Amino acid sequence: MMGASMTKALVRAVVLASFALTGSAASAADPLPDAVAAPSEIPVLSVHAEGVQVYECKPVTDGKLAWSFREPVATLIADGRTVGRHYAGPNWEHVDGSAVTARTTGSAPGATPADIAWLKLEVISHRGNGLFSSVATVQRINTSGGELSGACDKAGALGSAAYSADYVFLRRD
Repeated sequence: MMGASMTKALVRAVVLASFALTGSAASAADPLPDAVAAPSEIPVLSVHAEGVQVYECKPVTDGKLAWSFREPVATLIADGRTVGRHYAGPNWEHVDGSAVTARTTGSAPGATPADIAWLKLEVISHRGNGLFSSVATVQRINTSGGELSGACDKAGALGSAAYSADYVFLRRD
């Protein structure tokens, strides 16, 4: 019998192998949740991201302090090379100078409570000419980590949680 961490590692290896072989993070055998799917759109680029989710300690409604998401900081990787970055906005910038800003339109829970949600994001602005010029939708899938746990005790303090995810950039047909 496999332990949970070994099972997760095996699933991750299978997903990454599928990604490497097909160029797509999703496989026909494992469809995306409806909330993040974009079945009529065509992939432009699929990348893996490694980075952190940054949180700020802020007062909540009852006056207690809690971690509040502030921004992502991540490197976008394809074929073992850095091809861009992901940062507050949310923004994604490709090395060719093209960039997009998007807003969340759908969400599905990550695999564990420690994993940030999978997202579907609608592009609301484009910058530059290049690969991202035709992108209409961004999907964040296959997340690992990124949720910050533990108490914060000083307003304004920053904390971060390492995460990885796959981002799929899609265009309309």
